[in-house]
Amino acid sequence: MGKILVTGAYGLVGSQFKGEEYERIGSGDLNLINQKYIDDHFYWSEKNGDLPEGIIHCAAKVGGIQGNMNGQGQFFYENISMNTAIIESARKFGIKKFIAFLSTCVFPDNVEYPLSPNKIHLGPPHQSNYAYAYAKRMADIQIKSYREQYGVNYFSVIPCNIYGTSDNYNLESGHVIPMLIHKMHLAKKNNTEFKVWGSGRPLREFIFSEDVAKLTKLLYDNYDGSDPVILSTSEEISIGSVVEMIAEIMEYDGEIIFDRSKPDGQYRKPSDNSIIKNMFPDFEFTPIRDGLRKSISWFNENYPKVRL
Repeated sequence: MGKILVTGAYGLVGSQFKGEEYERIGSGDLNLINQKYIDDHFYWSEKNGDLPEGIIHCAAKVGGIQGNMNGQGQFFYENISMNTAIIESARKFGIKKFIAFLSTCVFPDNVEYPLSPNKIHLGPPHQSNYAYAYAKRMADIQIKSYREQYGVNYFSVIPCNIYGTSDNYNLESGHVIPMLIHKMHLAKKNNTEFKVWGSGRPLREFIFSEDVAKLTKLLYDNYDGSDPVILSTSEEISIGSVVEMIAEIMEYDGEIIFDRSKPDGQYRKPSDNSIIKNMFPDFEFTPIRDGLRKSISWFNENYPKVRL
């Protein structure tokens, strides 16, 4: 059995794929936006008898609501470029299996819940991250069209909000949980108030990064379907409740302010995880409090040498 190439190997999800079966590349190893660089990489791998059997494509230009709103064009260009290029290169070099990571952001803003794979293209996504969402949607279209024309065994996964170790803790472009952890760390250190964007009322499904990697490998070994697979716990929790948990774990006893002048984003995005529930009924998800403890412990051990 050949190796599995993991892109974005030093990021939130990619870093969880560990072992000799994986070839790991990050943004400093290979420019995924440039088709020629990817083709050259596969050409030399093939020439040396080391062409990967499959690809788990985790690499992406990602960020939270603030990062998306401030960089719609960049988010669109980088994501559509790297997805289009690597899927095409995989096809040209005969890569047997390919898993692309999408996001629940791909779903329409106004759609009947729960979110399911057949609803991805039923309307426009939320305005706060529409460019990122449309770029990710096109990966779904490319994979479907390639399966139809070329018969490739490619599919995509759609994780809900991922958090965990090796996350991006940038205060402007990070996702909600790592941003909250970093901001609370600074508030505690500087003895200042802790301010949160929005009302704290929106509901989200969160999944621990280790669980995402485990489920993705299970799907790599066991799933050959064409439909995207949603990776979620199906449990919703408010942003305000997450803030309270982080404050408790980090022992922050200062004032917490919810800035209602800032946008909340979508109120809720409940999803249908029936495919993984049916395939892996005994899979045990990491409870969010346990996942937050692990994430905060990792942050404390590695700060300030974390991604910022």
